[in-house]
Amino acid sequence: MNPSLLTAPPSSPHRSVLFSPFINPNPLRLTSSSITSLTRRSRYKISVVRSSTSSSDKPSTSDSVSVDVFGGKKELSGLQSLVDSLSPPVRLASSVVIVAGALAAGYGLGLRLGGTRNVALGGAVAFGAAGGAAAYALNSCVPEVAAANLHNYVAGCDDPGAIKKEDIEGIAKKYGVSKQDEAFNSELCDLYCRFVSSVIPPGSENLIGNEIGRRIFRQRLETGDRDDDIEQRRAFQKLIYVSTLVFGEASTFLLPWKRVFKVTDSQIEVAIRDNAQRLYAFKLLSVGRDVDVNQLLSLREAQLLYRLSDELAEDLFKEHTRKLVEENITTAVSILKSRTRAVRGASQVVEELDKILVFNNLLTSLRNHPDVGRFARGVGPVSLLGGEYDNDRKMDDLKLLYRAYVTDSLSSGRMEETKLAALNQLRNIYGLGKREAETIMLDVTSKVYRKRLAQAVSSGDLETADSKAAHLQNICDELHFDPQKASEIHEEIYRQKLQQFITKGELNDEDVAALLRLRVMLCIPQQTVEAAHADICGSLFEKVVKDAIASGVDGYDADVKQSVRKAAHGLRLTREAAMSIASKAVRKIFMNYIKRSRAIGNRTEAAKELKKMIAFNTLVVTELVADIKGESSDTKPEEPIKEEEKQIEEDEDEEEDEEEEWESLQTLRKIKPSEELAAKLGKPGQTEITLKDDLPERERTDLYKTYLLFCLTGEVTRIPFGAQITTKKDDSEYLLLNQLGGILGLTGKEIVEVHRSLAEQAFRQQAEVILADGQLTKARMEQLNEVQKQVGLPPEYAQQVIKSITSTKMAAAIETAVSQGRLSIKQIRELKEGNVNLDSMIPENLRVNLFKKTVDQIFSSGTGEFDEEEVYHKIPLDLYINAEKAKVVVQDLARSRLSNSLIQAVALLRQRNRAGVVSSLNDLLACDKAVPSEPLSWEVTEELADLFAIYLKSDPAPEKLSRLQYLLGISDSTAAALREMGDRGLPSGAEEQEFVF
Repeated sequence: MNPSLLTAPPSSPHRSVLFSPFINPNPLRLTSSSITSLTRRSRYKISVVRSSTSSSDKPSTSDSVSVDVFGGKKELSGLQSLVDSLSPPVRLASSVVIVAGALAAGYGLGLRLGGTRNVALGGAVAFGAAGGAAAYALNSCVPEVAAANLHNYVAGCDDPGAIKKEDIEGIAKKYGVSKQDEAFNSELCDLYCRFVSSVIPPGSENLIGNEIGRRIFRQRLETGDRDDDIEQRRAFQKLIYVSTLVFGEASTFLLPWKRVFKVTDSQIEVAIRDNAQRLYAFKLLSVGRDVDVNQLLSLREAQLLYRLSDELAEDLFKEHTRKLVEENITTAVSILKSRTRAVRGASQVVEELDKILVFNNLLTSLRNHPDVGRFARGVGPVSLLGGEYDNDRKMDDLKLLYRAYVTDSLSSGRMEETKLAALNQLRNIYGLGKREAETIMLDVTSKVYRKRLAQAVSSGDLETADSKAAHLQNICDELHFDPQKASEIHEEIYRQKLQQFITKGELNDEDVAALLRLRVMLCIPQQTVEAAHADICGSLFEKVVKDAIASGVDGYDADVKQSVRKAAHGLRLTREAAMSIASKAVRKIFMNYIKRSRAIGNRTEAAKELKKMIAFNTLVVTELVADIKGESSDTKPEEPIKEEEKQIEEDEDEEEDEEEEWESLQTLRKIKPSEELAAKLGKPGQTEITLKDDLPERERTDLYKTYLLFCLTGEVTRIPFGAQITTKKDDSEYLLLNQLGGILGLTGKEIVEVHRSLAEQAFRQQAEVILADGQLTKARMEQLNEVQKQVGLPPEYAQQVIKSITSTKMAAAIETAVSQGRLSIKQIRELKEGNVNLDSMIPENLRVNLFKKTVDQIFSSGTGEFDEEEVYHKIPLDLYINAEKAKVVVQDLARSRLSNSLIQAVALLRQRNRAGVVSSLNDLLACDKAVPSEPLSWEVTEELADLFAIYLKSDPAPEKLSRLQYLLGISDSTAAALREMGDRGLPSGAEEQEFVF
């Protein structure tokens, strides 16, 4: 059907024939129920006979259309038949003749019956009206006749697609009616509705794309329940979509779905989108793995014809290509997992994967085509994201396929560059992570490398190669294998060989030679070999050491010693490695003793646990160290090497500096054994394995102090009735204390500090009692010297303790004196000369208060003197106060004292206290020196003159008198008059009474 039959040309002044029903009072409403009714009763059947050369969209002339589509032909009534037989000019002339004849007949009849002219005119009017009615009836049924002829014409047409716009216009012109006439336009809409309803397939069927065109033929079979709401909705969506394609942008104007059918804009968009997607998806079914340029151009044209967006078209194309790839993957997975897989199973899997790669390369090349802008959207590399294999369970299948392809690529013993590129494509298609792909590649390549390496060793090629490293690197290059990973494989092989040789408990010379040969061939570094021996051989040696330690003090016999010596030598461990292993095991036992000692609250019992640790070190650990080194416990140890000698010399230098302290501290002298006692106790315990790195210094010194107190106090035994017995210890306990210091890793300086701090603590406790009041007398000094000798504290440290106690007591006394105002700046200077640290003894706030008090005394001394150097520099320096801060304090105090001094002078004037007046005026002048002031004001000026007169008689210095005259605002004439008056200028007793109220 030609769409032009249903729409007017753009230049036509008339509206579309389909628009008038929607503005007509009785429009044609296409509801879902009406569509269903129409599709039930209006259908056409197509019987098409095509030749092999005929086009798919051009039916032959033998096509026949059932009249059920438009209904049967309409029969005309008598009047309608008459109108149908008349052409418009004849019908117009007939109407004129009828009206004229009626008028003439009426006029003649009236004239005959009435005999007058008026009667004749009345008859003419009456018969004219009847004639006009007949003529109107004749013309009013013309549109209905035209509509009936239009219906019969369309219903009788064998090919609805052959109907043209000119045929419709010819029928309208034949009867002289307009296409906008209600009856004619209604018939047009009814015919279009019947035709579209018959063309659109049921809701469950898809459009195939050829319903809109010049030839529309489809055999429509009604299936399912047409009353079902879902089916109706789908059918109606197809109607909307087809109408949109027919009318284009004008469909929203010609077919107001929202207003007439209560359809929203979003529903219209969904209808267009869904149907366009189905059409495009149907079109994509013809695209296979051999897609070419013409197919992509055709797809683009179809997309534009179907009004499908680029985004949706791209998604559909990618989905289609993904499904094609998924078919190959599914086939490959089925072959791979088949239990009855044939011999060619692996090759078949690779063939399926190669098909994917070929298809992916084709799409990649098409994406780079110059005309890619005209191609279907979405052309590019394939991805499985969003498809059937985009989940964790399916990802395992993809990894198996990737592994199979890697295995096939390395089947020749080398990796080609083309295979690497193919593997990268597969990884991108599968969506494998870089780490996952590398893991698979490493696993497979490692196995191939081991195989190549075994072949090189068995054939002798590797051993005879001039450069074994170059030969190994060549294998890595051919396999594209990381040399670092190859080194890890070499180390693993060496470890396996070492583990095989070590099963008998030791390595003989043949084993060592074989391991050396393997190490040279595989280019294994020395540190790697040492680490392997320390790990594998060390685990066996560790077991031997633990067994030896577990034997205890009494069980370390000759057999145990022999097993340790055999393991240390037979396992070919370096002395450092063997000592490291033994140190780890021994330190663990040491820490167990330490934990038990800490857990005991009693100091004596805690010291006993430490004593057990010392015995364990002497009887077991010392023998163990000697056996590892291959030394005899009866002989002296080997001479130390140069580095050890250097360290010993440094330690001796430090010990020389501390020699005086060792000699002065009695407890320190005791831990140094005499030759006789050393011979009695035998070989000293080892000091190579210590807890220096296992415990912080504070904890190690606390443990040492615990045993030192045990040595000092002895063992305390409780007896019934709450009594205690203290067992005096001999000097051998101090030798054990010395060994404990070695086990704890304490240096000589740290040991000296512990002894001194303990002696100082004992001395301080007794000195606090003696110097309770802070007074140091000669008798008390002698008493303190006796205590110092008893505890063995060096004199200089005793003096520091005494000074600390007296300073603390003195500081408290000084602070109390300052707070109570009993300390002057003179006494402060005397204390400073006596090396008393006032900065630490007196808080800053008290020192500031003392400074304020001193300055206030200066301003109230009555001398009128103010020494800036003394106040601003010397006193702050003595009190350790900031000079700038002190200056601010002085100025603030001077401002407040200046006005107060004037008030005080006037008060004393009124009390007739001349000496007090002079002193107050001198204080005023002192404050003025600190902060120069402007002339002062007073309500009674006579009192200011009296003040000046009294100060004048005190014989002051000229500069003071002149400054006071300025401050009191006394003029020169007044001052001169007061000088001439002398005592007469002073206030009399009667005058003074006036000031007393």
